[in-house]
Amino acid sequence: MAILEIKVYGDPVLREKSLPVTEITQEISNLIKDMAETMYTSSGVGLAAPQVGVPKRIITVDGDEEGLMVLINPEIIKSEGEVAVEEGCLSVPGIYSDIMRSSKVTVKALNENGDPVVLTKEGLIARALQHEIDHLNGILFVDKIGRLERTILLKKLKR
Repeated sequence: MAILEIKVYGDPVLREKSLPVTEITQEISNLIKDMAETMYTSSGVGLAAPQVGVPKRIITVDGDEEGLMVLINPEIIKSEGEVAVEEGCLSVPGIYSDIMRSSKVTVKALNENGDPVVLTKEGLIARALQHEIDHLNGILFVDKIGRLERTILLKKLKR
C-alpha cells in the first residue's frame, strides 16, 4: 500500500467528470487500498479517486460503526431533508464553510468485490457520501457557496 498525493484546488483533474469502472482489476483493488490508506493518514472521512489524480468513479468513506466503505460507481437514488453543516475538503485545505445538503441519502453502488450494494445513511456519513460523489462529477464543496464568500475563502487558500 502507498500514500498517494492529494490533488489540491486548481488541479484540472478535480474538475473532470470521472469514468465508470467497468471491471475490478488488480490495479483497481490496489488503488482502493491506497485510497483508504491515504484517507486515514490524512484524517479524512472520505476520499474520491479524482482527489488522488485518478478520474474513476470510486470513493472510500469511513466515519461510523461500519468502518471502511468502498463504493464503485456510486449513485444517489434517494435523498431526504436538508441541513447546513460546516464542511471542509482534503483538496481545499484549511477552508471550511456551511454547506446545505440532504440529511439522509440512499446510494446504490458496487463494493470492492463487485457486488451490488444499497445503503441508506444519515448525518456525517450521508454528508460525506454526497461530498465524495460530487467529486466524481467535478464538483467541489466551494462551488456550493456564494461567489463573494468563495472568493474570500479561496484567497486564504492562496496565502
